[in-house]
Amino acid sequence: MEVIILPDAERAARLAARLITDALGARPGLVLGLATGRTMERVYDELARQHREAGLDFARCRTFNLDEYIGVPPADPRSYRHYMNRHLFGRVNLPLTATHLPDGMAADIKAACREYEAQIRAAGGIDLQLLGLGADGHIGFNEPASSLMSRTRDKMLTPETLAQNAPLCGGMENMPRRALTMGVGTILEVRRCLLLATGATKAEILARAVEGPITSMVTASALQLHPCCQVITDEAAAATLQNRDYYRWVFANEPDWAPYRD
Repeated sequence: MEVIILPDAERAARLAARLITDALGARPGLVLGLATGRTMERVYDELARQHREAGLDFARCRTFNLDEYIGVPPADPRSYRHYMNRHLFGRVNLPLTATHLPDGMAADIKAACREYEAQIRAAGGIDLQLLGLGADGHIGFNEPASSLMSRTRDKMLTPETLAQNAPLCGGMENMPRRALTMGVGTILEVRRCLLLATGATKAEILARAVEGPITSMVTASALQLHPCCQVITDEAAAATLQNRDYYRWVFANEPDWAPYRD
């Protein structure tokens, strides 16, 4: 893992967007894995700005989202399809036919999960996967005790995840209880991972994910096994990292990061 600590959440999100921008510029046919949530909104705002003001081209890009709620139609404001259309897809020149999310409305959920895995393989695999960090350490909706070899499947959400996401769904009474998610094993097969975690509420769980033991109880800790994973965080979320001074030193001195220091 490479850990990059920025002064605040805005700069952390801007760096994440810049890394995606550079990857897309280097490979216009990039297969991009996407995430949802409040942390990602700044990233998508910046990507949309780059498209609008600098001509960032998404025309040949293909995307695969981590997850989707079960039983929530795409047009429902609670759905992640609706979220992605609002925050990114509808703001750039990305053909909707090139965007993919798990089918939470499928009559046969298990078949839909197998089909999603097949679609990722048919695209040649995911080049760059954007990830958030759940309050309980999950990536995607791989809740604690998820297999680290898991594939795309349905998951019952934990009470902690329900409480975290309920405000985005209009309260607990409107919060879906189940979701489809890429598995940890699926995520570990992507070529490059980019985890964005900001804010003081993520400090303890980020330290467990980055510096703690690899465990299914914190599924983000499996990213320690990935050969190319960057973790971008702000000072608030990095507050309990034991090696934070070293991470800062590397970012300040590593030549590969020189274009991103400003």
